[in-house]
Amino acid sequence: MFGSKKFRLIQIAVLSMLISSVHASDKNNDINKEVKTGENIVSFGAVGDGKTLNTKSIQAAIDQVNQNGGGRVIVPAGNFLSGSLMIKSGVELYLEKDAVILGSTNPFDYLSGKDLQHFINADNAMNIGITGLGTIDGRGRLLALNIDSLFFAGKWEEPNYNYRRHRPERRPKLVNFSQCKNIVLDGFTARRSANWVLNFDRCVNMTINNVTVDSDDYWNNDGMDIGDCKNVRITGCYVNSADDGICLKSHHADACNDSIYIANCTVRSSASAIKFGTASHGGFKNVKIENIYIFDTFRSAIALESVDGGILENIEINDITANNTGNAIFIKLGHRNVDGKVGTLKNVKISNVVVQVPFGAPDLKYEIRGPELAFFHNTFPASITGLPDHDVENVSLENIRIIYPGRANNGYAHLPVHRLKDVPENESQYPEFSMFGELPSWGFYVRHVKGLSMKNISLKVEERDFRPAFVFDDVSQLEMNRIQIEDTDNKKQVVFRNVSGYKTDFPEKAIQEVK
Repeated sequence: MFGSKKFRLIQIAVLSMLISSVHASDKNNDINKEVKTGENIVSFGAVGDGKTLNTKSIQAAIDQVNQNGGGRVIVPAGNFLSGSLMIKSGVELYLEKDAVILGSTNPFDYLSGKDLQHFINADNAMNIGITGLGTIDGRGRLLALNIDSLFFAGKWEEPNYNYRRHRPERRPKLVNFSQCKNIVLDGFTARRSANWVLNFDRCVNMTINNVTVDSDDYWNNDGMDIGDCKNVRITGCYVNSADDGICLKSHHADACNDSIYIANCTVRSSASAIKFGTASHGGFKNVKIENIYIFDTFRSAIALESVDGGILENIEINDITANNTGNAIFIKLGHRNVDGKVGTLKNVKISNVVVQVPFGAPDLKYEIRGPELAFFHNTFPASITGLPDHDVENVSLENIRIIYPGRANNGYAHLPVHRLKDVPENESQYPEFSMFGELPSWGFYVRHVKGLSMKNISLKVEERDFRPAFVFDDVSQLEMNRIQIEDTDNKKQVVFRNVSGYKTDFPEKAIQEVK
């Protein structure tokens, strides 16, 4: 399904990346080098007919290998139906070619007492992994619909049922590892989850390599969620997800994502492809992302969000290509945690980016599409925004090309530049590039920023757009060099409001200052 030339090139490129210097730790996590034992699940009574429930047999094999000091639990070719499984220290779950661990569609196979378990779990384990060329298939839509039916029959506890979107929220994730160390995920396919696909919380020393995520099956199918983890390396992966693609989250104020490296991946997302947030309590630091190909993505190619009081700093993003993607770059410092402190967002470098934004919705071919907005709007620009008295600081954009569709219509929606003060702050609103409503520019909207360098920025609009390309509002220490704007109008393309300390080689006659 994913045998494209682009993906094959990515796989080859991974080999060279394995020897490069990265932010993540060089500690060797390869659990395959010392396989002490190997247990085939068939020896424990597992039957790969797709009908026999094998939860107890597979778990018995895992427990035995754990008790023996570690090694492989081998899943041979076949369809092995199972409920929740718990991987324990020293265990490598090895999926042979054509092996499938098939998720039960009976919701009660994911309960321990009244507590919901996920499909493949690990908790406070070390030296663990999932490897091989097989598949973990959650059959998430069938499972979620069964949960939905049981809820309305009064047989399933669901305290947070989403009546607006007609879906249960208490659904198992496909893979969920919490507070684990020394993890290797390699080669397998994860598909059809009822919830987030691969989720990791406060894990340390993790390698994810050549993993395929194919999950456009139900709501909230985030491809990979990395939450408050340290020393993580994600390379050569293909992610097709009905929500955010590769997403860094921070759920804990006393923790953060630190030393993360993501490279040579392909992402298709009905939300944002590469995202920091929305959960951002502790934050994100020392992250390097490079050589990512993005396509058919509903929201942003790159979304960096600090809205819950955490830090977001020392981020380097390089070599991003995004086709048919709803927004190029969204950088937001917000205050969703209205009773807590405002976080920080600083020291971000983004370079060598090419994005093509379509006129219509980019995700029309998805099974689960992104929700449409409730208001009329023209195409949204890329944006970098802080808050009054809380600036985004020290952002560098270099070698950026964004192609917009144009066709903006001021009879459809209009916010003229003399009304820049009317763009709402929406400090506590969910962060998204559409959160301000209609915006007064087609290329970049920048507000509450201190220290912004823009070099070799090329913006093209394919059909007429009545708005200027750039709007800067409450911005200091701005540098603009080698700016190219391809538009059909001869209007002033750069608008300043409360801009100080700027340096530019852009023609002064093309800049409009407003109050």
